[in-house]
Amino acid sequence: MKNNKKINPIIQKILIQYFLTTLILLLILGGTPLLLRRILLQRVWQEKDFFYPFLSFVGNNLVAIVIVGVFIIWIITSTYFMTKMTGYLNEVIQGTSQLLDEPDKRLYLSKDLFNVQEEMNLLREQNNHNQRAAKEAEQRKNDLIVYLAHDLRTPLTSVIGYLTLLQEEPDLSPTARARYTGIALDKAQRLEQLIGEFFEITRFNLTTLVLNKEVVDLSLMLEQISYEFLPILAEKHLSWHLAIEKNCQVTIDAEKMERVFDNLIRNAINYSYSDTTLILSLSVDEQIQISLSNQGPTIPPEKIERLFEPFYRMDTARGTSSGGTGLGLPIAKEIIGAFDGTLTATSENNTVTFTICLPKDT
Repeated sequence: MKNNKKINPIIQKILIQYFLTTLILLLILGGTPLLLRRILLQRVWQEKDFFYPFLSFVGNNLVAIVIVGVFIIWIITSTYFMTKMTGYLNEVIQGTSQLLDEPDKRLYLSKDLFNVQEEMNLLREQNNHNQRAAKEAEQRKNDLIVYLAHDLRTPLTSVIGYLTLLQEEPDLSPTARARYTGIALDKAQRLEQLIGEFFEITRFNLTTLVLNKEVVDLSLMLEQISYEFLPILAEKHLSWHLAIEKNCQVTIDAEKMERVFDNLIRNAINYSYSDTTLILSLSVDEQIQISLSNQGPTIPPEKIERLFEPFYRMDTARGTSSGGTGLGLPIAKEIIGAFDGTLTATSENNTVTFTICLPKDT
């Protein structure tokens, strides 16, 4: 965090008042004895004059009077302004205690501390927002773990059941045996997927993002990834439309960028209408722009930004066949941010578009 060494405006104001007040009082103090001494020199005073003893004393002890006066003025002005600063400090300390004890209550300070008051209230609101977001994310994570733990039982029970059947029924026909083996394999694969989602949650909470950059042909990477998804697209009755600019060289972590594309494409496939086309494009201008569009339900504006919140799934129904951890998009955004890029989403007219912008010197 950047260290801000600027003097607080309130402290600066008090210091200016302190030095100006002290200077004015010193000028008055220094000028008064000099004026009196001048009066003494301009007039011949008699001992019987009323002011003679006082003026004579001033004239004889001018240096001592000035020194004592300076000390007295310094004590008075320092005490006054230190008391003022101490009062402000106590007020801020009390305000801080209120923020801790009553975070939902707005803070009010004296008029001179208005700017401090607004900054502390802004900090209070941000802290309350962050705490609410953290609690919601924690609750979503806990709910997801409960759902996944529940879902683990179904494939595990099926795997055990069919394997037991194969063991206890040696006279099964080859056709039945093959069918039961296939079902057990499908359930085991689903079980593996669910366990993988558990590990995904753990990695998201515990790992720190480390980049291993290398020069990569981003155009070729996108083409290869799109080909790898052709079987899944065919199964979902979807197709590709590619508009990829050739020979886009960029320095990135290829493995992590591949994970970004994998997460975005899987998300697009899961939420696409059947018999539609996914559009994947890559263009290079002042920056590198990659966009992925699919035809699916329009996402309301209030839910667009929440797509990138950890453990958030727009479809709250617990679909065991397609439901995920809700970490794919947040992880993708985190990786893109590590490359000093942005990942945004838009949705209108039954079209959802995710756009990645990267600096050309990534």
